[in-house]
Amino acid sequence: MTVDQRPTSSPDHSAVLHQAAAAFQSKVSERPTAEAVAEALVQAEKAAKQERLTYPFEPLWGNWRLCFATGTRKVRRGGIVLGKGFYVPKLAVAQLSFSAEGGADPVLGRGTIGNQVEVGPVLLQFTGPAHYLGKKNLLAFDFTRLHVGVLGKTVYSGAVPGRKTSNDFYRQTVGTLPFFAFFLVTPDCLAARGRGGGLALWVRVH
Repeated sequence: MTVDQRPTSSPDHSAVLHQAAAAFQSKVSERPTAEAVAEALVQAEKAAKQERLTYPFEPLWGNWRLCFATGTRKVRRGGIVLGKGFYVPKLAVAQLSFSAEGGADPVLGRGTIGNQVEVGPVLLQFTGPAHYLGKKNLLAFDFTRLHVGVLGKTVYSGAVPGRKTSNDFYRQTVGTLPFFAFFLVTPDCLAARGRGGGLALWVRVH
């Protein structure tokens, strides 16, 4: 079953996530608690799996700012559970970008990813190839380039130091790469689980 840019969770959980996104963008004044957002993310993921929803690559294109993240924590016997979750401070700008530019093939799910973190005068920007597997809503990626800026001036721009990269990214298996498993894709927000197990919510940057 394929859908395009529609909420996948139940109305209550979808409303919580959209309210959290709107509050982060200062469109509404009241924001849900961190506990409510974390639970809504879990329920949205369950709903997407039950309904076997899939999304094309194109709705992911653009810039997305990290709004909320759970992280994970280890428990006894080597298990991992979700953290409590937190809203990302607005002073710390963490932003993802996806595109099919530079000759990449959107039909094959091939594109580029950027991950930018800006704290005060310091800017860190990682970029690299991405491969979107639409049937699984998985986006595998590899950061190969790094740009460092301070006060608007470039301090470093080049290959990620110490990072070993494959000559053929698209032949690597997902199990060897970092990835995001998306379970909510709308025009205004994205939600996904990372390879480490944490959940995250992003809002579109217009």
